[in-house]
Amino acid sequence: MAAARPILGRVLPGSSILFLCDMQEKFRHNIAYFPQIVSVAARMLRVARLLGVPVLLTEQYPQGLGPTVPELGAEGLQPLTKTCFSMVPALQQELDSRPQLRSVLLCGIEAQACILNTTLDLLDRGLQVHVVVDACSSRSQVDRLVALARMRQSGAFLSTSEGLILQLVGDAAHPQFKEIQKLIKEPAPDSGLLGLFQGQNPLLH
Repeated sequence: MAAARPILGRVLPGSSILFLCDMQEKFRHNIAYFPQIVSVAARMLRVARLLGVPVLLTEQYPQGLGPTVPELGAEGLQPLTKTCFSMVPALQQELDSRPQLRSVLLCGIEAQACILNTTLDLLDRGLQVHVVVDACSSRSQVDRLVALARMRQSGAFLSTSEGLILQLVGDAAHPQFKEIQKLIKEPAPDSGLLGLFQGQNPLLH
């Protein structure tokens, strides 16, 4: 009997969506590498707009945690408010209305809370989840590391922003490639990932 073919985790603009989770004012001074995380998420948002990839944005209890930070560049997106530690209940109708959807690209905070629970809920729906590791963080680097490992154990793909961007554009002949090339010309800012991944880290093997 032939072995089952592994899921490759390819992403295509026509079957993908970008989720932006809870990058709000009150988190600004508490989340590790917050400016860098938001900068990378903003890059993903600009690419999504260039390629026609839909984008959904949430805010966790904005009355207490404030609005989405302006540097994300999310003008024109209507945030969906939530109290649940997952984006999926608030986005249920949007997900149900997109039968062609296969892949969710996930950015935001916190890794061990809303990112992890969103990932599990999406996987439970049969969707492929691509966690943009340089666009996700936590207050604690230990929580961040263990959450990334936990999501990987459950079947999510851990990807960098540039890796996903190049998968989405697919070809240097793409009409939007020159604009996208400008966005990725400078490497993504350091968000402390090297320290998490280097060495023989048993959580990520």
